[in-house]
Amino acid sequence: MNNLLDPYRLGPFVLKNRLVMAPLTRRRAGEGSVPVEMNAVYYAQRASAGLIIAEASQISPQGVGYMNTPGIHTKAQVEGWKLVTKAVHDAGGVIFLQLWHVGRVSHSLLQPGNALPVSASALSGGDFITTPEGKKPMEIPHALTVPEIGCIIEDYRKAAANAMEAGFDGVEIHAANSYLLDQFMHSSSNLRTDQYGGSIENRCRLTLEVTDAVCTAIGSDKTGIRLSPSNIRYGMDDPDPAALFGYVIQELDKRSLAYLHLVEPMLSLENHPHMVRQVAKHFRKHFSGTLITAGNLTPESGSQALEGGYADLVAFGRLFISNPDLPQRILMNAPLNVPDPDTFYTRGPEGYTDYPFMK
Repeated sequence: MNNLLDPYRLGPFVLKNRLVMAPLTRRRAGEGSVPVEMNAVYYAQRASAGLIIAEASQISPQGVGYMNTPGIHTKAQVEGWKLVTKAVHDAGGVIFLQLWHVGRVSHSLLQPGNALPVSASALSGGDFITTPEGKKPMEIPHALTVPEIGCIIEDYRKAAANAMEAGFDGVEIHAANSYLLDQFMHSSSNLRTDQYGGSIENRCRLTLEVTDAVCTAIGSDKTGIRLSPSNIRYGMDDPDPAALFGYVIQELDKRSLAYLHLVEPMLSLENHPHMVRQVAKHFRKHFSGTLITAGNLTPESGSQALEGGYADLVAFGRLFISNPDLPQRILMNAPLNVPDPDTFYTRGPEGYTDYPFMK
């Protein structure tokens, strides 16, 4: 597993190893979706990762789908994130911020003015959302108009600029996991007949326009993007994901991005034989830049991905939750702490900043 500990040049940054802390929703932001000192401690503890991708942060009040998650659209949120970026940089780390709009994976009880969530089309994701009044069925969202889509693109641009003002080294566009950009790309959630629907090219238009807007705002070398080609959660089930994501990845490859972040299947695909089983391995041929692989990986399987040449960096989620010193543990072949799912989304330091370091 020594290849996981090799340094790597990522655009203007020299990463001290090839371990990436994956973006992880922990629901521990303060009032007003503002990051607080406890968040700074948490990320600084994990600054030995080659790259930290900070948790998904909503680009606007409309983009929220989970309670107590951070944002990057107000001055107070920018100031809160400055605590985090300073702590990580003081500890020698590199940190990007994931930009998030959940689309229909929300509820009117979480939206400004109790408006309906938005999406590509007026189709529910068919699941439940946790709200201040308990779990509620997902609603039928408002189908975005073309002018409204233009406003969302601008929200992404502003959020990227805010992230740089907050001290981040770059941003990751969250176009995965059934959220807004993913909803536009999949034919199962996009029934539009305008320039944002129908063909693969039209369905991918919003993702590429957002990417271009962010690259223009902060530079393509500071812009990454995350995709989940074999995700089936919340009604995602495109009949030809290989063609869909093959197209969008080839288009992204033309933009000289910092990286492409691909998620392996996280749920059983037994009833979805058309889904790609080995995502990074399949799509590597479409992307010539830095590729990050993620999704239930172990140090062993991550090392094999590097060895096989279908990834350049390896992202770990739960292992970084429970092992703030994960690179050192891999170096020493030391036992790994086991993560506690019961504390993933609680509010205090338990299961957040109290996992032990190696003695």
